[in-house]
Amino acid sequence: MRSPPPPQSQSHSNYGSPYNGQVGGGGGTFAPAFGGFINDPTAQMGYQVGKTALNAGQEYMEQNINRYVSISALKHYFNVSTPYVLRKLLLVLFPWRHKPWSREQRPSHSTPSDASNYYFLPPRDDINSPDMYIPVMAFVTYILLSTLLAGLRGAFHPEVMGLTATTAFVVVLLEILGLKFGTYVLSISNDSQLLDLVAYSGYKFVGVIVTLVISEILNRGQGTGGWAGWTVFGYTFMANAFFLLRSLKYVLLPDSSSATPAGSGMHTIARAQRNRRTQFLFIYSYVVQFIFMWILSRQDGSPAQIKTAAGAAKGAVGG
Repeated sequence: MRSPPPPQSQSHSNYGSPYNGQVGGGGGTFAPAFGGFINDPTAQMGYQVGKTALNAGQEYMEQNINRYVSISALKHYFNVSTPYVLRKLLLVLFPWRHKPWSREQRPSHSTPSDASNYYFLPPRDDINSPDMYIPVMAFVTYILLSTLLAGLRGAFHPEVMGLTATTAFVVVLLEILGLKFGTYVLSISNDSQLLDLVAYSGYKFVGVIVTLVISEILNRGQGTGGWAGWTVFGYTFMANAFFLLRSLKYVLLPDSSSATPAGSGMHTIARAQRNRRTQFLFIYSYVVQFIFMWILSRQDGSPAQIKTAAGAAKGAVGG
């Protein structure tokens, strides 16, 4: 018979216990080894190199993005809260009795006595301030909802989501290019005014989503056609047009004529410019929005038409 193994020494009795190692001398060698790795010069050098590269990449991206869009300006449009989002959605859908439409301003803390250094409040503090959170979320929701409705009709194909996303993206791109051209023609050189127009252009997706959902329920899965679909579309279109007409009035038609002396040449130029902006505001709020909302909300409940469109798009890509 073999003799039992000899008893282990007390110096190894605490090995493997993270709590007893703090008391015993044998288990305490792990913490200094780990701390030694952190304090190793090579590790410190690698950490500094990685940190420097990360900061340089972030600075490079910000510099290139700031050539086209100001990051600080975009943060203003995403400064929203949950109560603001709920109130804004109700305002977009039911804008008929809302007053006032003017945006709130506050004096700058640096020069509060200077009337020219006023800034607009962020969306979370002003219901009339445009934001980009609702348009972006409505854009994504529109794509997912259109795909879901196609699946409920039994007409889902992988190409449906791509076609819907492409259509929505092309509409947004054409509208932004049109707004950019409009700001050039109307001599709007302020970047914040252009961003306001881009933000307002996305609220149409809220009305389109409501049109798709209610029409799907009333038409029992037959798309947005028929009297029910056209009735819902007519309401959401008029609500969106009225909302844009009243909101953009303070963007495109600021009331600055009172500061200009009567009978001067500047007053004549401002009046001519005001007339052009009024025409642009009416055409954009009614004509342009009607065309784009009609394109986005037209969905047929026939699976054959969706399959044909998907096959045509696939053949065009393959060719």
